[in-house]
Amino acid sequence: MSAIQPRRFAARILSPTLLGGVVLGAMLLCCVGSLPWTMARVERVGSAPTRRYEAGNLELSLLAPSWWEDSQQLSAKVEQQRAAGGYVPTRILGTDRLGRDVLARCLMGGAVSLLIGLIAAAVAVGFGTLFGTTSAACGGRIDNAMMRSVDVMYGLPSMLLVVMLAVAAEGILRRLGVDRVGGGHQVFDVAILVLAIGATSWLTVARVIRGQVLSLRGQLFMESCRAVGVGPWRQFWLHYLPNVIAVIAVYAALAVPAAILSESFLSFLGIGVRDPLPSWGNLAAEGLSEVNTIRSRWWLLSWPCLAIAITLLALNFVGDALRASVDPTSRRRPIAA
Repeated sequence: MSAIQPRRFAARILSPTLLGGVVLGAMLLCCVGSLPWTMARVERVGSAPTRRYEAGNLELSLLAPSWWEDSQQLSAKVEQQRAAGGYVPTRILGTDRLGRDVLARCLMGGAVSLLIGLIAAAVAVGFGTLFGTTSAACGGRIDNAMMRSVDVMYGLPSMLLVVMLAVAAEGILRRLGVDRVGGGHQVFDVAILVLAIGATSWLTVARVIRGQVLSLRGQLFMESCRAVGVGPWRQFWLHYLPNVIAVIAVYAALAVPAAILSESFLSFLGIGVRDPLPSWGNLAAEGLSEVNTIRSRWWLLSWPCLAIAITLLALNFVGDALRASVDPTSRRRPIAA
C-alpha cells in the first residue's frame, strides 16, 4: 500500500489536466494581471507620453534579449539613451523594429487574444444553447427548418465567412468615413472580430444541446411541467439549463482555443486586430518578416508562437478533462501497483 500511494500522488501531480490548469491560470494571471503595467503611460523625449506597449525608441530597435546578446557596445548604447532621458525598454524579450518592448507587447497581445477567445466562445456557446433548446422545444416543422439551416451553414467554410464579415465591416466603416486612427476604431475591430468568430462557431453546440434537450423533453418530469402549465422560459431556466450545464461547460472549454486560433490566424493575415494594438497573431506576422538567412531576429517570432502553443495546449487539456468527466462511456485506466 505504501508503494502505491506515492505513485498515485505523482500521477495526479503530473497529470495533463492539472498541468494544463496551472499553466492556463499562470498565463491569464500574467497577461491580464499585467494590464496596469502594459497600459501605463511612459515619457518620451520630444513627444507626448504614450502607453508602454506602443512606446518605442528607434535608437534601440531590433535588440536581442539581454540574456542572449548583451555586448559592451549594446550596453553603452542603452546607457546613453537612459542618460539622455529617452524611453528604454526592458529588453527581457528584446525589441522590435520600432524599438518597442516585446515583453510588454506579448503581455498586452495575450490579454487581447485571451479576451477575444473568451468572449467569442461565450457568444458561440450562448447562441448555440438558445438555438438548440428552441429547436428541440418547438419540435415539428420548426425544429426541422432550424436544423436544416444548421446543415446548410455546416457546408460553408467558416473561416471564409469570418473573413467576409470582417471585410464587410471594414467597408461599412470606410463608407461612414471613420478614421483608422484612435482607440474607437480598435474597439470596433475587436468587436467585429468577436462577433464574426462567435457567429460561425455555434453550430456544433446547437446540435449537441438539441440532442440533450430532446432526451430531456420526453422525461416524465418535463411532461408534468407542461401539464401544470409551466411556461417555456421557466422550463428552460429551471429544468433544461441545469441538466445541460455540464455539456455547455465542456463545449465552452473546447470553444475557447478554437476562437483564439481563429483570431490569431486572422490577425496573422492582417484582417483581425491591427497595429498598434497587439495580439499574438499580428505579433507573429510582424516577426515572420524578420526571420531570414542574413540576420534572424528569432525573438520576434518565437515568443508569440510559443505563447499561442502553450495556451492552446493547456486549454485542450482542460477541455478534454471536462469532457471525460461528463462522458459516461469514458473510464479511467487503473494505476498499476
